[in-house]
Amino acid sequence: MSEPSIEFKSGFVAVIGRPNVGKSTLLNQLVGQKIAIVSDTPQTTRNRILGILTLPEAQILFLDTPGVHKPQHKLGEFMVNSARSALREVDIILFVSDVTESFGPGERFIIDLLQDETTPVILVLNKVDLLPKDKILPIISRYSEFREFAAIVPVSALTGDNTERLITIIKDALPAGPRYYPEDEVTDQPERLIAAEFIREKIFRLTREEIPHSTAVEVEEMKTRPNGDVFLRATIYVERESQKGIIIGARGAMLKEIGQQARLELESLFGSRFFVDLWVKVKKDWRNKEGSLRLFGYDNRENR
Repeated sequence: MSEPSIEFKSGFVAVIGRPNVGKSTLLNQLVGQKIAIVSDTPQTTRNRILGILTLPEAQILFLDTPGVHKPQHKLGEFMVNSARSALREVDIILFVSDVTESFGPGERFIIDLLQDETTPVILVLNKVDLLPKDKILPIISRYSEFREFAAIVPVSALTGDNTERLITIIKDALPAGPRYYPEDEVTDQPERLIAAEFIREKIFRLTREEIPHSTAVEVEEMKTRPNGDVFLRATIYVERESQKGIIIGARGAMLKEIGQQARLELESLFGSRFFVDLWVKVKKDWRNKEGSLRLFGYDNRENR
């Protein structure tokens, strides 16, 4: 007698939380490959990034959303609206919280946002590797005062601790569904967008805190040469001349370092040798201009 076939499952999972709680690190860990930029600076993620995890019996499609915060400009409004709209499209919601931070208005705001959601919500308590185990239970009790969660899973996105259990819980909660993407795909993001995001990540890591949020990166050319090498030309936009000087650095040293670090990561991801040509331009107050936001792929009209 033949074995009964296993029903294939698939579905979309929104990853939501305050800025800097480790959502992108968790996404990279769950997918098993870096597809979202990671930084200690809050509000790094600006777009919803789809991460694809394909298992023998399921395909999980993760939406990494921008951190939910009080917006200070039109770009901030886009980011918050993007996170909110993701909740309307998914089968499961992962509410990621940082256990090293005190429960505050930010967490309460997200709980209120989720209050009327009928979609299963899994509370993911991140960074447990930084906290004694006896401190976790009071945190679980605190969150449980506000709503009932489908599951509560303590994890370390950085080390991968308990993420396999999280995957199992997600997989068990998914409905039956098709395989939406080929097995070898880990994201639906265009190569140019991934390249632009990796360049922006290096700006976050190498420049002063006031610079990164004022930058946008546009990849204007990404061409594979006959020998397999990839030529990439990109423009980094800032809002003020003083920021342009910081990005370029003394004798171009900072811009060169940004390009070198981005090149190494792009070569690792794509498996090809890269030549990265970076330019810096000023576009004043671009974060508050609808035309500039659309140019860089941040359009609130899609999230209304």
